[in-house]
Amino acid sequence: MEASEEELKRLCERGLDELELLVLYLDGVIFGEHHVLVAVGVDEKGRKHVLGIAEGASENQAVAKGLLEDLVQRGLTTDRKYLFVIDGSKALRAAIDAVFGGENPVQRCRHHKIENVMGYLPDGLKDQVKAVMRSAFRLPAREGTARLEKQAEWLEREYPSAAASLREGLAEMFTVNRLGLSPSLSRCLVSTNVIESPHSGVRLRTRKICRWRDGKMVLRWAAAALLMTEQNFRRIMGHRDLWMLKAALDRKGVFVQQEVA
Repeated sequence: MEASEEELKRLCERGLDELELLVLYLDGVIFGEHHVLVAVGVDEKGRKHVLGIAEGASENQAVAKGLLEDLVQRGLTTDRKYLFVIDGSKALRAAIDAVFGGENPVQRCRHHKIENVMGYLPDGLKDQVKAVMRSAFRLPAREGTARLEKQAEWLEREYPSAAASLREGLAEMFTVNRLGLSPSLSRCLVSTNVIESPHSGVRLRTRKICRWRDGKMVLRWAAAALLMTEQNFRRIMGHRDLWMLKAALDRKGVFVQQEVA
């Protein structure tokens, strides 16, 4: 308990002012009945860093906002833009705007979106719609959005919930497409898979725990497991092209103008 408490303290007191971050991934991990929201950043060299954790689900705006505010208090500047990659939670999206402003590009995880839409469809249609979505994601933003809107229109009559799920946050499915990045880099930025790797390490290191007594225990173990997993982090795929993302983020107003257009 003392060792894990020390690891939690070390993670929560980490200074972030010297990290030159470009990407922030936000996603949750479940421990029994408890949820933990995790933030992982990627710097200009493609190195991944565990930034912070908070007890609570990503659907809880207070939890998400509290985590982001904590990152700012520890040195993460709000004077520059980042690419945020999230699971699609509306609470997370609102928290990003509240803490960092509305000009930061946000990419919603495509894997989560596909899973959400599939949940409203019968088995006989899933493969067909999944193939349409995946092919649309490879198109330029305007064409891909139009193709998925047409798919939503086709689903509207028989499966209105699937159509609504497909349309929800549709523009942010194509954020990375609008930034003009290389294919190798884009593949790492259109889903929360980068943060799923640390989650896998956490699950591996906590797999023998049968009972989570309380949230404090969850945070202690999550912090210790994340910091241990962090030691084996590799740079993201396509990291040599991160200069393209940095250039896109540094162009003031370009993203917003493209969204409006």
